[in-house]
Amino acid sequence: MLTTIRDLFRFSPSFRLGSIILVLAAILVILSFLSPYEPDDRRAVERNEAPSAEFWFGTTSQGQDVFWMLTFAVRNTLIVAGIAVLIGRGIGVILGMISGYLGGAVDRVLSSIVDSFIVIPRLPLLILIASIMRGQMTIVALGVLIGILDWAYPSKRYRSQVLSLRERSFTHTAIFSGMNAWKIVIQEHLPFIIPFLLADVVSGFLFAIGIEVTLSILGLSDLDTQSIGSMIYWGNYYQSLLTNRVWVLIAPIGASIVIVVGFYLVSVGLGDYLDPRKRLVRLQVKE
Repeated sequence: MLTTIRDLFRFSPSFRLGSIILVLAAILVILSFLSPYEPDDRRAVERNEAPSAEFWFGTTSQGQDVFWMLTFAVRNTLIVAGIAVLIGRGIGVILGMISGYLGGAVDRVLSSIVDSFIVIPRLPLLILIASIMRGQMTIVALGVLIGILDWAYPSKRYRSQVLSLRERSFTHTAIFSGMNAWKIVIQEHLPFIIPFLLADVVSGFLFAIGIEVTLSILGLSDLDTQSIGSMIYWGNYYQSLLTNRVWVLIAPIGASIVIVVGFYLVSVGLGDYLDPRKRLVRLQVKE
């Protein structure tokens, strides 16, 4: 694992840049725990102040410091995405590896279930459920909901990998040595799946962040909790553009773009790392 990360930093400029961006996002998350204000504080500072040395990103019409609001917003948005990725990729890995290794009737049943979920239009369904649960949709519930609807595509990829791995000689050796199916899947196959899992985790974060922002802008998520999407919603609600307080919107929109770009660059780096042709080039460089 450490060798993989070292190689990524060494051979992939996009991974290096993306990692730096995500480290900055992590710093914002850490700063949220050091904030001098509570997330729901109002009239804590002067209202409608433009960005300055005192207020880096300005203040809102409700007397909130936009910078500190952004730290809470980034933290909560990443919490939503983290929960979604943990659930979605967890289900995907388990079902994909079991389906690929066992094959037969188990594979046919699980593949039918996966195919049924794949054809479901996720965004319209999420909008429908969020509309029904309006006022009850917490950030945890939103993360769980996104995760439940975002495991089918990864499951197909893991299944295809295990279908290939189970025909390798080391799998047959493990079977002849008396290892049960569970141990073979975890000890022998999972290490080969981890690089692909990392790439899927990144794409899962991108999807979950996009969904959180979309639902919040539509007013369908927990608007009482600071998130990137809810910051944009309230900025529009209080007519920041019409009153020439654009900094209230620039901060969350800029943060969402930068974080998405960071995850995208990391994803590109992982994609290059998993490319067999580029792997040969890296091996030649090492030699």
